[in-house]
Amino acid sequence: MEEDLLELSEEDQGIERIVEEKYNGIRIDKYLSQVQEELSRSYIQKLIDDGKVRMEGKPVKSNLKVKTGARVVYYIPEAKEVEIVPEDLPIDIIYEDKDIILINKQKGVVVHPAAGHATGTLVNALLYHCKGELSGINGIMRPGIVHRIDRDTTGILVACKNDKAHAFIAEQLKAHTIKRRYQAIVYQPFKVESGRIEAPIGRNPKDRKKMAVNYKNGKYAATNYIVLENLSTKYAHIECSLETGRTHQIRVHMASIHHPLVGDTVYGPDKDPFHLQGQALHAGSLGFIHPTTKEYVEFSVPLPDYFTELLVKLRHKG
Repeated sequence: MEEDLLELSEEDQGIERIVEEKYNGIRIDKYLSQVQEELSRSYIQKLIDDGKVRMEGKPVKSNLKVKTGARVVYYIPEAKEVEIVPEDLPIDIIYEDKDIILINKQKGVVVHPAAGHATGTLVNALLYHCKGELSGINGIMRPGIVHRIDRDTTGILVACKNDKAHAFIAEQLKAHTIKRRYQAIVYQPFKVESGRIEAPIGRNPKDRKKMAVNYKNGKYAATNYIVLENLSTKYAHIECSLETGRTHQIRVHMASIHHPLVGDTVYGPDKDPFHLQGQALHAGSLGFIHPTTKEYVEFSVPLPDYFTELLVKLRHKG
């Protein structure tokens, strides 16, 4: 019989759930994505395809509907340790000492290895440049990484060479005392000179790959912005200061007040008239207390060429 074909390794972790009445009649892939929120629906469907989901002891298909009181067991394979290889890749270093290194990240560069990006990341480059001397607090996949910026966001970030420096800067991030200023180009001009957005951010309940303003399950988030210039009748150039550092914070917050970032086809219009490589967002400056000297330091990097060229173009649109 088909269910006898299921072979589970000793490392597979079996998780058992009894279906509650409120879930009666929904598809099993949807059911599991709701009771095990950290698993994406596509990952659950792969588990099902691999024969690692059972209801009442029998393998299932994604469209099977669960029933109240049914016993569902799913097996999550143990994560395999991935070796992160040092790579001689170009990186724009703006400051370095025995504790920290600050990089001006380019567009399209992923900060650390993840699914689909095992090589070519900033971490691969840092491992080569720093000869492996990076903090290990965030594990083997993110050595040295205290904070990150999105793949298509340019600008400054700091990495740490030892655990002591990492812990010291991470504590500043937790206390929201690090100063982070970004520049962005957004849709729609403003009628105000500045503003503040205070709205919790969490997973989008309708799309787990996206973030959203989520008052039920989100975490506190605050963004301050200053309007640097209204550009034509359709765009504006702004500077944002982060009080918190939630995933996609500026992108989500600005979209929530109807000023999505130009180029951001995830949270803004699904077509980008300028054919940019992602959102027009640049981490321009970063300030913090140095882990060794205990003095305040601040670093800045200039706007990338694509950003300044777009500003010139929009100023002349009229």
